[in-house]
Formats: sequence, C-alpha cells, structure tokens
Amino acid sequence: MTVTFVCSGNTCRSPFAEGYFNSLKLKNIFANSRGLSQGGMPASENSRIIAKKFGFSLENHTSSPIGQKDFESDYIFTMSSEIRDFLIQNGFSSSKVFVLGNGIFDPYGYDIEFYESALTKIADEIDKLVFGGFFGNAKIKPMNQDDIKKIAKLEEKYFSEPWSESSIIESSKNNTVFFTALENEDLIGYVGLNFILDEGYITSIAVEENSRNKGVAALLLNRCFSFAREKKLSFVSLEVRQSNQTAVALYQKLGFNLEGQRKDFYKLPRENANIMTRRFLFNADTCD
Repeated sequence: MTVTFVCSGNTCRSPFAEGYFNSLKLKNIFANSRGLSQGGMPASENSRIIAKKFGFSLENHTSSPIGQKDFESDYIFTMSSEIRDFLIQNGFSSSKVFVLGNGIFDPYGYDIEFYESALTKIADEIDKLVFGGFFGNAKIKPMNQDDIKKIAKLEEKYFSEPWSESSIIESSKNNTVFFTALENEDLIGYVGLNFILDEGYITSIAVEENSRNKGVAALLLNRCFSFAREKKLSFVSLEVRQSNQTAVALYQKLGFNLEGQRKDFYKLPRENANIMTRRFLFNADTCD
C-alpha cells in the first residue's frame, strides 16, 4: 500500500508526514510526499531540525512535484482543503483524496516553534488514522475494564511468570498504562508501559500466536512512543530474553539500542536479559 502526502512546496509539511509515517515501520505500507510547485528543493533548515527531535531525518530530502504516477497511490492526504480540491479538479479520485485532520498550518517563514507545532499536529493526526485501523491494520486502544481478564489470559498463555488480574489492576493505578490491539473487536495483543517522571518502562507485551508477523507488536510499541511524546518522556526501555532474536530484531528496527544486560533476569527458564532502550529528544530545545 502506498500513501502520498501533499503540501504546496514539499519542503516542510508533507516531508514531515512522510518521515513520521515511515518511522512507524508499518507492515506493507509505505509513504512518500509531493508538492504542487517545481521540485529540487531540500527540506527547510527548521524542518530538518524538528524532524530529528521526532526520530527521523530529512537531511536527504528533495522536493518532488505531484505527477501522473501518483494517481496509483492508494491514499492521498493533503495539508489543506484547497490542495484536495485542486487535485480532484485535476483528475485525482475524490474517493481516495483526504485532508489530513482539518488541515495543517503552513509554518514556512515562521519561527521554529511553528514547525514543531506543525509536526506535532501531523503526528497526532497520523496516529489517529493508524491506531484507529484506517489502513486495515489492528486498532490500538487504551485498556478498559473488560480487557483485564483477557490480558491476564494472554499472560498465562505466553509467560512463565504471568501477571494476575489483580496485579494488572494494581499496576494500572500506579502509573502504568495498557494499550490493547483489536482485530474485529477481538483482543489479539497488548502492551503495558510504566512511566515515572520522564522515564518509560515496558512492563510486558504479547500478541496472540496466530496474529503475529502482521505488524501488531510494532503498532503497540508505536502507541507507547506516541504516549511518550505526549508525556515528553526521555526514553522507553524494556528487557528481552537474549535468545529471543525475533523480538530483538523488531526492537532494533523500531529504534531501540542495546544498553546493558541483567544477569539471570528470567527464571523459567533461567536466562540473561538484554536491556534495550529507545531515547527521545522531545524535551530538547535544539538538536545538534
């Protein structure tokens, strides 16, 4: 599936959307960006600075005008209703051209704070689409009361030292948020994130075996990153069995780095844990 984001110059808003969308590493979905004006321009300096705070790079971006090949995009999101109307008037199907949110203010020519505000709004609107299942993926929602028993059953099914219903309830009262993955309204996975001050720790994550390799775990972790942005956390960290190379590879793909080990952290069976952490720059004033 291809998603195309369109703004006027393709030097800030649509590159923001492309970069953020692709940083989510969604399975079988790729984004690009276009503008209405002549191409060949780099992303603006402020755009490059703010993109780095959000964990992706626009250093190699070069603007491109929208063209005939973009008619093949599965979805097109514009940064204003005027751009949407222009595309429809020029032959693009109204059934697949949408305005992102209610439109995104153009920060071009304004201070860097406006660029950060624009990217924050873009990321929030993309999150609504992705976590709402717009692209056919699983829906990601906060845990509700009915989910607790289902999460406990997943714990029993996949972990040698599972959390009980009471421990899930207790942790939810003490700075731990749980997000669930739903497919046809069935709970197929969940993640827990404990946060203290500006620190975040993944308590557990699980996906039903027959729902794996569909990008569900990545969606759950990206929801944690979205929460980290909201709370301006400095990092999100987790432990993983050293032998679980599938999980290690996923975490690395999503920006986690190995930062230590915990000897004999797991008991059944006994095994060391890798400490993997993804760090954020949401609190940074500037990026060097």
